[in-house]
Amino acid sequence: MPLSGATIGTSKRERTCFVATAVYSATLDAIRGGKGIVHTVTIPEGYSLGQIISLFASKLSIAPESLQAAVRDTALLHQLDIPTETVEGYVFPDTYIFPAQTTARTAIATGVRRFEQVWQPEWTLRLDTIGLSRNDVMTLASIVEKEARLAEERPVIAAVYLNRLRDHMLLQADPTVQYALGEHQNRVLYKHLEVESAYNTYKHAGLPPGPIASPGRASILAALYPANVPYEYFVALPDGHHEFRNDFAGHETARRLARRAWDSLTTATKHDSGLGDGGHRRPHAR
Repeated sequence: MPLSGATIGTSKRERTCFVATAVYSATLDAIRGGKGIVHTVTIPEGYSLGQIISLFASKLSIAPESLQAAVRDTALLHQLDIPTETVEGYVFPDTYIFPAQTTARTAIATGVRRFEQVWQPEWTLRLDTIGLSRNDVMTLASIVEKEARLAEERPVIAAVYLNRLRDHMLLQADPTVQYALGEHQNRVLYKHLEVESAYNTYKHAGLPPGPIASPGRASILAALYPANVPYEYFVALPDGHHEFRNDFAGHETARRLARRAWDSLTTATKHDSGLGDGGHRRPHAR
């Protein structure tokens, strides 16, 4: 059973208190209802399916192999109408209460069911307006989730990628390279851009085949309702914000600004990356 703590017009501290209270109350209700021992599991926004599997395996004492099979359940894939081999991106990030002895299939299905509850009918109607499928939206939302550090930038980042798609430009999204590599890299290096995968948006045009993580509601909304901006490039700065530009010349200027900012924070040796950034992507042309 999921517990959603997202309420409009509340501070992060208030939302945290709300979630904690809701989880405590739900846990008591479950125990009083004769469910015995229960487990509270929180899936953070932006978790990949691999991370969710590890989380469920640890918190619910489920064999990872069983979870690996559950995320490939053909009934769930048919229900979601997605072209990918797993439910990556569709196990909704939320706080859940599971009874003891919960099976892998039940745990995964519960997360997918929560996604279906969150997805609104008006969002489906919106798909025709923006010319994307639901899987496209979830894929874009997952990239936005991994890129954004500031909430207000989510719709702008979504717009950048949609503008690039419109103009037949490669997305060049570093999080897709991380996903294609199959393991986290502190820095995306030029050699990593050569990984052969349909998810590598430096080599393959368009959106990847499916999501690279589970996006939260805010990122889904950003993908559905992107900002009305002309930007086609952005670069990250150390404080978490991005500099957005319309053209490559402006982007090159922003990259130099970002390079100076990052270089002021690190003395790491620069190898084959464009920036020794101490854990963040280098300023790249996208």
